[in-house]
Amino acid sequence: MNKEIRWKQRFSNFEKAFRTLERTVAIEHPSEAERGGLIQFFEMAFELAWKTLKDYLEADGYQVKSPRDVLKQAFQSEIIKDGHAWIEALEDRNLAAHTYNEETALKIEGLIRDKYFPALATLHETLKSEVE
Repeated sequence: MNKEIRWKQRFSNFEKAFRTLERTVAIEHPSEAERGGLIQFFEMAFELAWKTLKDYLEADGYQVKSPRDVLKQAFQSEIIKDGHAWIEALEDRNLAAHTYNEETALKIEGLIRDKYFPALATLHETLKSEVE
């Protein structure tokens, strides 16, 4: 499959997940179930984001394997702006498995709202301009 087409197809899936996350982030005082959904939607959007970046970078000729390698190269290539936020999101997504712990869930919710969603939004905007 043409690598240029592949990243654009993956972007389409990322965009759907991002839009779902965006709608959920807009809920100011989420219920416990909505908070769980927010965290799950973040996990989906983040996973599709780094995979879209991987496909994008490969279409540009880069060889990247792990999510960390993808994020480092995307930062070096100036596709993402806040490399630290992306690496932290990669590390913190493991915490998301502990949404049964309210304290952890609230911490993750705050990070998603304040740090990770804005990073995903910036990436979405950057890649959207490439697709059009």
